[in-house]
Amino acid sequence: MVMKHYPAEFKADAVVLYRSRPGATIAQIADDLGVNRETLRSWVRADDQCRGAAGSAASAAGPQAGGSVEDENAALRRRIRELEEERDILRKAARYFAGGDALVNRFQFVADHQQRYGVKRLCQIIGVSRSSYYYWRSAAAARAARDAADAALAGRIRAVHTAHDGTYGAPRITAELHDAGLRINRKRVARVMRRFGVQGLRLRRRVRTTVPDPAAAKAPDLIGRDFTAGQPNQRYVGNITYLPVGDRGFLYLATVIDMHSRRLAGWAIADHMRTDLVIDALHAAQRTRGSLHGAIMHTDHGAQYTSRAFAEACTTAGVRQSMSAVGSSADNAAAESFNATFKRETLQGRRAFTDEREARLTAFRWLHRYNTIRRHSRLGQQPPITYEKNTLPAPATLAPAA
Repeated sequence: MVMKHYPAEFKADAVVLYRSRPGATIAQIADDLGVNRETLRSWVRADDQCRGAAGSAASAAGPQAGGSVEDENAALRRRIRELEEERDILRKAARYFAGGDALVNRFQFVADHQQRYGVKRLCQIIGVSRSSYYYWRSAAAARAARDAADAALAGRIRAVHTAHDGTYGAPRITAELHDAGLRINRKRVARVMRRFGVQGLRLRRRVRTTVPDPAAAKAPDLIGRDFTAGQPNQRYVGNITYLPVGDRGFLYLATVIDMHSRRLAGWAIADHMRTDLVIDALHAAQRTRGSLHGAIMHTDHGAQYTSRAFAEACTTAGVRQSMSAVGSSADNAAAESFNATFKRETLQGRRAFTDEREARLTAFRWLHRYNTIRRHSRLGQQPPITYEKNTLPAPATLAPAA
């Protein structure tokens, strides 16, 4: 049941996932993703060869005419020392990039280490312009004055915030400061609150991912809340959920789940909710199964699923569309339950992922572990792919839907 032909994006994400987890072995990552260990090893080896291509091309030229082996070895030793120093610089720089303004943090790193390494070399390694660095340094006095003013304002903001049990946000705190005689812009109050970690009490705004189109054609409900199937490749449910990233950003995940084994047959992730997102997830399921002909695809009434483009994609794949009642999450409960589990186990209580890269890698790892490792209570504590293997007669072939 494991894919035999992997897309280039899958291979690249698998290699990035392995490199992003220094303590993990190839065997562990391969088992997480449900791929052969030697297959993953070959992908990593190929990536290593690509990374070393430039260096290999230079080495292939050999020593210069009239040069000796000793000269070449000396040059290699110098290059090794340069690389080791560059590695040490990047390790030290990493501590500066944990939060705040990334560019300012880079400038500060150069300022703190210029005596040892030199401005030119530091700017080259961490990717900043020397002229920009020198301009930043020349504005240090004005910056210090602004910092002092912000710190004084933060003290007054905290006093108002504490006096109102930590419930006031920027608009109400600004009004309190106005009444106290301090004429200040609300945007500055909000900026200082963010900088100094002062936050009012608020309910998180729910991100709406199901936006119905009243004019779109609707499909009948072909499953009637019966989220079961006698065999794989008969009934699927699809849905879209959001992944909070940073303070304001979102990514969106579209899924296609088999109701026999709860296997995630296809998924797609993007920074938009256009119809292309759900079509990509359907195509991913088609690649996984080989064919979806005769299967039912059950979704909500979101505009993406009621669109003509998605209907045409289903027709091309031989899929029959089914839709839940408008506004009824229970009619698509299996997909909603999957989304809730996904966010609970990936975010683990956090409000959002740090950045898009972390969100994508975390999702990539969890979604493949869900199929290959994570035990499912509805399947007798078996992972979906294991359940399929144990329930299918030999030889393991997928029967089309009746």
